[in-house]
Amino acid sequence: MAANTFGTLFRVTTWGESHGKTVGVVIDGCPPGLEITEKIIQTELDRRKPGQGRLTSHRNEGDQVKILSGVFEGLTLGTPLAMEVENQEYRPKDYEAMKDVFRPSHADMTYEAKFGRRAWPGGGRSSARETIGRVAAGAVARVWLKKKFSLEIVAWVEQVKNLIAGTTDFSTVSRQDVYANEVRCPDPEMAEKMAELIDRARKDCDSVGGIIKVVIRNCPAGWGEPVFDRMDAVLAHAFMSIPATKGIEIGSGFSCALMTGSEHNDPFSMENGRVITETNYSGGIQGGISNGMQVTARIAFKPTATIARPQNTVTSKGEPFVLKAKGRHDPCVLPRAVPIVEAMAALSLADLAMQQAARI
Repeated sequence: MAANTFGTLFRVTTWGESHGKTVGVVIDGCPPGLEITEKIIQTELDRRKPGQGRLTSHRNEGDQVKILSGVFEGLTLGTPLAMEVENQEYRPKDYEAMKDVFRPSHADMTYEAKFGRRAWPGGGRSSARETIGRVAAGAVARVWLKKKFSLEIVAWVEQVKNLIAGTTDFSTVSRQDVYANEVRCPDPEMAEKMAELIDRARKDCDSVGGIIKVVIRNCPAGWGEPVFDRMDAVLAHAFMSIPATKGIEIGSGFSCALMTGSEHNDPFSMENGRVITETNYSGGIQGGISNGMQVTARIAFKPTATIARPQNTVTSKGEPFVLKAKGRHDPCVLPRAVPIVEAMAALSLADLAMQQAARI
C-alpha cells in the first residue's frame, strides 16, 4: 500500500507526526540537473509556517529545512531527494489529558478504527504539520515546471465565511498581490474585513472556513490521461488530500448547473497561430486534458476543528466527555493553506507532464 505516496512518475512520500521529532519527504523521479538549494525550499516553507501573526497558530517553529540526499554541488542528481524539518516545539504532554478523548471533527476516532491505535499528541499524521513535506516537494516541482514550461501557479484566499473578494483578473494576480496582507487576499479592502472576521472568531474561541482560488498559467495543451487519470481528477485527488478540504470546483464548477449549453460552451478561435477558447468555463480542461488555457480551481476549507469552546464528545471507552481544547491553533486555516494548494498543484502537474513526455 502507498497511502503516504502521491504521484506516478514524480512520486513524493511524506513522513512524520505533528509532535514527533521530524517531518519530511522523499521525492523519487526528480529530474537531474535542477538547481535546488535549501534557500529555495525555505522560501516556500516560510509561507506556510505558524507564528506569522495574530491570524495563525502561535506554535513557534522555524521550519528550517535540511536536504539529506539527492543534491550535489547545488544540482539534483536524479536519485531520491530527501528533505526533513525538525519539530522544535513539540509538546506531547499538552495533549495527555485528551489522549483518550475523541475530538469532534478530528481524525481521532477514525484513525483508531483503522489502525487500532493512534498518535494522540496533536493528531499525528492527520495534522496539517504533515504538509511541510508537500510544500518542500512542491518547491522542487515548481522549479522544474518553471524551467521547462514557464508554468506559473498562484493561489489566494477568495472567501472567508460569507466575505468574498471582489472580481479578480486571474491573468494578473501575482504572489506580491497575495502576500501584501496577512489574509493572503489580493483585494485589500476585503482582506481587512476578512482579518477582522478571523480575529473575532479567535477571540470568541471559535473558527471560520472559506475558499482558496488557484490559477495555473502557461500550462501546455495535452496533459492529463484519458478516463481515470484526467487532469481534473488528479487535481481533485491532490486538493482533497489536503487537511480540512471539503470541496473542489474546476472552472465554472457548480455554477454550470445553472447555465444552458449555449451559455457554458467555450467557443474556439485562433490567436497568434494557436487554438484558444474565447471563454474559459471549462477551467482550462476539456475531456480531462488541458487545452492550453489557464487552469482554474476553487477549494473549500472547513472551519478549524480545534476550538476552545466546550464541546460534547465521548472517550475511546464510550464515556461522555465535555472537551475544552487547549493549544496553539489557527482560527482559520486559509492563509497558511495557500502555499499548500500551490504545492499540490505543482506536484500534480509535474507528474502529468512526465506522463505526457513518456507517451511521446
